[in-house]
Amino acid sequence: MTAPASFRLAYVPGVTPAKWVRTWRERLPEVPLTLVRVTATEAQDAVRGRDADAALLRLPVDRTDLHAIPLYTETTVVVVPKDHFLAAADELSEEELADEIVLHPLDDVLAWESLPGKPALERPASTEDAVELVSAGVGLVVLPQSLARLHHRKDLTYRPLLTAPASQVALSWLAEETSDLMEQFIGIVRGRTVNSSRGAQAEPAKPEKPAAKRPLARKKPAAQPRGKGKPRRR
Repeated sequence: MTAPASFRLAYVPGVTPAKWVRTWRERLPEVPLTLVRVTATEAQDAVRGRDADAALLRLPVDRTDLHAIPLYTETTVVVVPKDHFLAAADELSEEELADEIVLHPLDDVLAWESLPGKPALERPASTEDAVELVSAGVGLVVLPQSLARLHHRKDLTYRPLLTAPASQVALSWLAEETSDLMEQFIGIVRGRTVNSSRGAQAEPAKPEKPAAKRPLARKKPAAQPRGKGKPRRR
């Protein structure tokens, strides 16, 4: 398949592609990489519809027609007001949320079997709305740490939640996509070097220059030991 003239990378809120983009621009400065921000529900369709060549998204992914490489697992946290008594703890358990209203936004990315705490009367439309309700004192919300940072407010803080489901971030692309640029980006997120044999366009290793020959040092004449020179004439 002929490689496209550019590469479009979609990414969901909270995911930071900066380090991979920097590596791409160092290795392929002549090929533009365009970032496309999408919602969690739009990410897979963006790849299927070829609005993006690949996407950094959260699992699970429908692998019927998509490949996915898990990259890292996010820490799950509880977002609370700074003056809330739970903010005094270093980390929290689900049992400690039993008497609290825990908001469950419609775009929640965590796979809950049962949400801790007490449910609110209505589910917030988005994670951003849920964070605003926490700020208003309506309840708490459980999120991947990256989303808690994204929607940070001065009056809020967050604490790790033990035993909660975690979110995995992955790179996903069309199963039929085999372009050289796709292989290049896969290699970048997997940490391959430019000289890796698996990189489709890996740069050839530069031959080492032979070390310059040093001139042979001339040997100094051995010093005559004292007392053993020519005898004096009497």
